[in-house]
Amino acid sequence: MATTYLSRTPSSAGNRTKWTWSAWVKRHELGNYHYLFNAYVDNNNRTSILTWDGDWFAVDDRSSGTSNNYLLTNRVLRDTNGWYHFVVTVDTSLSTADDRVKIYINGVQETSFLSRTNPPQNHTTHANNNILHVIGKAAGASYANVSMSHIHFIDGTAYDASAFGEYDANGVWKIKTSPSVTYGTNGFFILKDGNSVTDQSGNSNNWTVAGGTLTNTEDSPSNVFATLNPLAKVSTSTLSNGNTTEAKSNGIGGVVSTLAANSGKYYCEVKINAVGADPQIGIYAVGGSSKGYPTSYLGNSNDQAPSMGWLVNGSYAIGYNNTSTGNVGSAFDVGDIMMIALDMDNSKIWWGKNGTWFNSGDPANGTNAQFTNVNSDYHAFATGSNATNESGNYSFNFGNGYFGTTAVASAGTNASGIGIFEYDVPTGYTALSTKGLDL
Repeated sequence: MATTYLSRTPSSAGNRTKWTWSAWVKRHELGNYHYLFNAYVDNNNRTSILTWDGDWFAVDDRSSGTSNNYLLTNRVLRDTNGWYHFVVTVDTSLSTADDRVKIYINGVQETSFLSRTNPPQNHTTHANNNILHVIGKAAGASYANVSMSHIHFIDGTAYDASAFGEYDANGVWKIKTSPSVTYGTNGFFILKDGNSVTDQSGNSNNWTVAGGTLTNTEDSPSNVFATLNPLAKVSTSTLSNGNTTEAKSNGIGGVVSTLAANSGKYYCEVKINAVGADPQIGIYAVGGSSKGYPTSYLGNSNDQAPSMGWLVNGSYAIGYNNTSTGNVGSAFDVGDIMMIALDMDNSKIWWGKNGTWFNSGDPANGTNAQFTNVNSDYHAFATGSNATNESGNYSFNFGNGYFGTTAVASAGTNASGIGIFEYDVPTGYTALSTKGLDL
């Protein structure tokens, strides 16, 4: 949602003293202000739910520039891999001031705050008034760099988090896809399955994509897919498109995926948007003495040994395994889609391009691998570079079915049923996701 936002203006005001907001949110950027929900006349007259620039969660209600209600959590939210479940419950009619606004994060009520100003009893918020309501944007041009799913608004009832989520047998907070709640007149339920802004509550309180493009994603609260990790990259790498695209500007090193594995078989694709001076795409060992991300080329034994890279420089391709090199296929160019198959069960790696595996490789049958004897460390998909003037640009498809914001042209077969890819996923392989890791 980095340049996308939704809007709706209710035809009439609902209950402005008692309401509930619930959403599942995946953060793509730390720091800055990311407005998740806003009901506003202007910046001085608004009700906002947001993540603060210090990575705190906040509820802020202002009239004429004066704060009526301001809650800023002590808890910091620095997970860019998983999904957070946020619930804000408002009932300003209550006599106990601390009960008038409640925040729940992943099923747990927040009770410790950096700052807290409770609303006056019977205070009327801007939320649920017949004014502009926005999801994913502030009153100005500040967009929320997040993914969002299962957004509920309840008019007239204050629910706690258990209405929208529950613990599984392992004690993990999980989504209720069809909660039993009463929405009230202005209540709504959007982004239930995919990127539909059509209200699923039965109220027909539909929203509008007011700016940008609302992109669907396979990544969801019930199946988290790998992305590129903003906490494990060199400073010259800039991530975008939900942390699936890396732009490199004049620097060595690279970035690794948020998920890694030391068992199982995984497949991923990378589209080349720009080729720099010393581009590398491949596998990086993140266990042992690893620094967490490549600070130079992927096979540098001083960085992490052994790590597996694929270097393209000029017109040839070279594979690295610690310090050993060997030709692994043809060089890539702008528009090419590279394929990577990682078999941690049999310690093998394959590379391919535009639907063909290099050197007659066959990951499904385990033959003609480019690398063998991969160590037992956890391994992640990665990029790297050993050139100070590297300026490549690469879009990863970890299974979401997109290269940046462009959907795959024609999805290949995938027996695992997890993820959407351009080409056929080798039999026995799957996307690197939480469900994929459990196969």
